Amino acid sequence: MKGGFVYIVTNKYNTTLYTGATSDLKERVYDHKTGTGSDFTSKYKLNKLVWFDDFPTIEEAIHREKQIKKWKREWKMKMITAFNPDFRDLYDDI
Repeated sequence: MKGGFVYIVTNKYNTTLYTGATSDLKERVYDHKTGTGSDFTSKYKLNKLVWFDDFPTIEEAIHREKQIKKWKREWKMKMITAFNPDFRDLYDDI
């Protein structure tokens, strides 16, 4: 079985958040950085990785992604701030 990740990307002003799930975090965030991640992330220039978590299986990651997508923005912002208080781009750390 292959593991998975849930991640949040944002733009340089941290005004829009996108939550996703993937089995290859580095490749997926690279897709967002190059504008090939998704139409939504390309449109809003969401290319800064600000939060991620890993899971034993991709199914568990997808389940968590669905939960987080239902959250209020305030809850997501608290989770990001606890993990990454300065909202710095974590891409080089992965």
